[in-house]
Amino acid sequence: MFGSAAADAQLKAIRTQTNITPAERKQGDEAHPQLLAEFGGAYNGPQAAYVNRIGQNIAVQSGLSRSPRDFTVTLLNSPVNNAFAIPGGYVYVTRQLMALMNDEAELAGVLGHEVGHVAAQHSKKRQSAATRNTILGVLGAVIGGAIGDNGGLLGGLGGLLQNNAMQVAQMATLGYSRGQELEADQLGVQYLKRAGYDPLALSTMLASLANQTNLEARLSGGDARSLPEWASTHPDPASRVRNAESLAAKVGRGGVRNAAAFLASVDGVLYGDDPAQGVVEGRDFLHPDLRLKFTVPNGYGMQNGATAVSVSGNGGQAQFTTAAYNGDMNAYIAAAFKAVAGEASLSPGSIQRTTVNGIPAYYSVARANTQSGQVDVTVFAYEFSRSSAFHFVTLTKAGGASVFNPMFNSVRRLSASEVAAIRPRRVDVVTVGRGDTVATLARRMAYKDYQTERFQVLNRLTASSRLTPGQKVKIVVYASR
Repeated sequence: MFGSAAADAQLKAIRTQTNITPAERKQGDEAHPQLLAEFGGAYNGPQAAYVNRIGQNIAVQSGLSRSPRDFTVTLLNSPVNNAFAIPGGYVYVTRQLMALMNDEAELAGVLGHEVGHVAAQHSKKRQSAATRNTILGVLGAVIGGAIGDNGGLLGGLGGLLQNNAMQVAQMATLGYSRGQELEADQLGVQYLKRAGYDPLALSTMLASLANQTNLEARLSGGDARSLPEWASTHPDPASRVRNAESLAAKVGRGGVRNAAAFLASVDGVLYGDDPAQGVVEGRDFLHPDLRLKFTVPNGYGMQNGATAVSVSGNGGQAQFTTAAYNGDMNAYIAAAFKAVAGEASLSPGSIQRTTVNGIPAYYSVARANTQSGQVDVTVFAYEFSRSSAFHFVTLTKAGGASVFNPMFNSVRRLSASEVAAIRPRRVDVVTVGRGDTVATLARRMAYKDYQTERFQVLNRLTASSRLTPGQKVKIVVYASR
């Protein structure tokens, strides 16, 4: 279209798959519901159809199928910066990562990169040791990441991961090697060119992601939440910006960006946490519907998921979640330990009772031997009513469970006024007027800190950028619940 065979010949030859097999289709069909459940479900705004259309158009450039309808492209209702694809024609991008983009070509570039991973069969080549960042919400994976143990407790979790759908879903968000990332970047650039987009779009998107990664680190003080999800599963975006720019030069510049169409679509999209799933505000987690709040210790980070809140830091790992409760706290805690251990043997100590901010609470600790030494698994549960309970499961080195005592003791009910104060945020695309500057528009961002930096990263601006009247930019504002 805009490129040439000669330009493509200058690039590294990458062996890619040329069809979607029936087995892959079946695996994808089974894994799709698992991924939707883990990432907050499909986002149902008007942006969904737009993302599907752009994604299908870029996916057919891979040669996996000539029919756009063979690809299902889903916009996920997730506040993490992430995108991925699985065999079987399924491609995903979160609304949060979409909000970081500034034009249609960048969206196509990210989706093309993910399809490139599938076409190059990278998921089949990854080492099974990459158990971190499991999307299944199973603490066993956290245990594996924390103590580097693929036996012991993890061995008992095998039954939870044997289902093919779960295996495919798990592999979707495990990290790639640097070589695989570069190959997917190259394929993504080639797909952009074939589809008529500016192939430089992947480079500019990677630059935005690198800036977002740096900002997240500043916001969190460099703790475990410092890396956006797409940065942790797609390592080192900063070092890939120049490479993607070079790839674009090789295939030949030219092509559309379609910024106006993209900005019209992203306008109004939910930004950050969905209050229906709870919100993270600094070190606090607040859930308006459940009317609860807790605070993580200094130096610990949080990641809010569809079924659990993950907490991590140098002293240990934790998850906060819920389960069915019929008034029997002994059975509830036993079930929580079993969910962690699977078929492995855990022997919890006696259940202790206390009260936390007026809420009946119960806890027990089990010590386990692993290849990396002894660890303590603690279940700390709260009875909010005779039919509802919540609990933490924490993993620490033996004798180190007290690091989470401030968090255990911070759980409390939210007042009606506190619930009313929790509001969702959304992207608002505005037109720059006379007299508008980065500073004046940044003050409209719905945040108390780093307003200017957030505005600049969101719009791919630098400290020296100047705005012009009539220009479209994104700000983040509060929306009504």
